[in-house]
Amino acid sequence: MYDKKLKYRILGIFAAAVMTFTAVTPVWAEENTEVSETDASVDTSSDHTAPDLPGLTYQSTMELSFAECFDVYYYNDGYKLLDVHDDAQYLVVPEGMDAPDGLDDSIQVLYQPLDTIYMAATSPMALFDAIGAVGSIKLSGLDASGWYIQSAADAINSGDMTFAGKYDEPDYELLVGEDCDLAIESTMILHAPKVQEMIETLGIPVFIDRSSYESQPLGRTEWIKLYGAMMNKEEEAAAFFDSQAQIIEKLKDFTNTEKTVAFFYINTSGSPVVRNPKDYISSMIDIAGGRNAFADLQDDSGKTSVSITMEEFYNTAVDADYLIYNTSIDASVKSLDDLLAKDSLLADFKAVKDGNVWITDNSMYQHTDTIGELINDFNLMLTGGSEEDMTFLHKLN
Repeated sequence: MYDKKLKYRILGIFAAAVMTFTAVTPVWAEENTEVSETDASVDTSSDHTAPDLPGLTYQSTMELSFAECFDVYYYNDGYKLLDVHDDAQYLVVPEGMDAPDGLDDSIQVLYQPLDTIYMAATSPMALFDAIGAVGSIKLSGLDASGWYIQSAADAINSGDMTFAGKYDEPDYELLVGEDCDLAIESTMILHAPKVQEMIETLGIPVFIDRSSYESQPLGRTEWIKLYGAMMNKEEEAAAFFDSQAQIIEKLKDFTNTEKTVAFFYINTSGSPVVRNPKDYISSMIDIAGGRNAFADLQDDSGKTSVSITMEEFYNTAVDADYLIYNTSIDASVKSLDDLLAKDSLLADFKAVKDGNVWITDNSMYQHTDTIGELINDFNLMLTGGSEEDMTFLHKLN
């Protein structure tokens, strides 16, 4: 069988030279995963079928209820193909088996067991935790203080997981030395193509998580099934997803309040960034009984976040009943004064005058396993519920 670990060691000889080139390549992206949503799009409308793979026989397709951005195809002898639509395909090869001869070069190969993963993305960690697979993540793109997933922080503190550098500045020597077998990245890696190229040059496949492009909240959570297939934990993934689906089903009885909500942050250029009306956050607000203030926003790019001018934001959101500032992207806003310092026009907004300005908890995007709690928070906000009963929302004073 192909000895991938030996390949890493051989390719590691060339790491220093390539790192020198990579180190001088600027990365202009902001650090948070969600920012990249404004820079790339995915079309989930096309039909997808299992590809013919040399030497393998297609058997079945994973059943999905909400997710539109991926498929999982099962072949004989335990082979699986993870198809991330309009991005990449990954063949999962069972332990002790080989990749089939003649496999298309565009298909990346993941050799099980995947037990030394570099987790540079943040949102998949909660899903790995839910299926009991955090132990397979040995390298992290955040240190312990950056994780809101307790099992991840505990693993770093105990030495079972090691900080290996951020997504745009990974410790290549550490990745090679630890025989890393997979790097899981957010779409932020698209801002750092030389970094992705370097990781792949070292023989380490790069998997890009695109769960944030799902239009439905349960679609994002259903990515747990993809990771379940990757880690041979399909049953655990299905059980967890079903439990979350039951929670959301109970929340669908919320009364429509017709109150409008503007969910946004202001980027480093001073432009408001709002949610696409087809985005999963917008869907969560709808389920909670509210309405996205930007429901009529015309944007066919497929981006989940849209940058607009302050004039456009003012014209649409000045009369919104609630403002929610996304501090999981921009943590600089901790008070109403901090928000008003972003732009004095915000003082004219109805929500500001009525005292209905809220911020998200910094941990929100990491907790892909508890979407029901955020929907419940939205409903409590819309119906005058107690902030003490909320998990991810905090009122600005």
